[in-house]
Amino acid sequence: MNLEDFDERRFREAWELVRIERSVSYTLFTFGDSQLPYFLVLGARTVGDTVSIRQGEVRIARPTIITPDTARPEFRNFFEGVEEYGCIDYLLSRTAAFSHLQLTNQAGPTRIVTDTVDEAVSRLNRQLDDQDEDRVAILSSPPELAGVAVLRYASERVLSSAPDNVQELRERGFLP
Repeated sequence: MNLEDFDERRFREAWELVRIERSVSYTLFTFGDSQLPYFLVLGARTVGDTVSIRQGEVRIARPTIITPDTARPEFRNFFEGVEEYGCIDYLLSRTAAFSHLQLTNQAGPTRIVTDTVDEAVSRLNRQLDDQDEDRVAILSSPPELAGVAVLRYASERVLSSAPDNVQELRERGFLP
């Protein structure tokens, strides 16, 4: 699917169906690589099916802020089908770009659980709290929107980190 075929209504519906159940407050590194570990809870495909949990990490290489008309970011392993990458084109055409950003999603195996999505999220929250883990996010989505969930999480972290990254570039003399 290319950008011309991708409509805003479908994008917004998909975006709203995925949830960041537990976010993290850390910003991305201005220089160097950042890792965004997550758990993704995928709802049942049909009534009576099981819920699944996938653990993964998005690696973001060299985030530096630039203007929209410069180099495009690169996304790897976010979607299973090529047509789904229209979501990325749509998002990038409406937000600030980051130069030479390389985002790679590394998802581990999926494990099946018999809980509901809410129960699985609650159990993961307790597990992370017990481990004093504050750098791992929990996401949830319908199974067909797994890539959108990870994309939303990564893009929100990139965008929320931008002001701190700009400030650090100024402090180091790279910006006026």
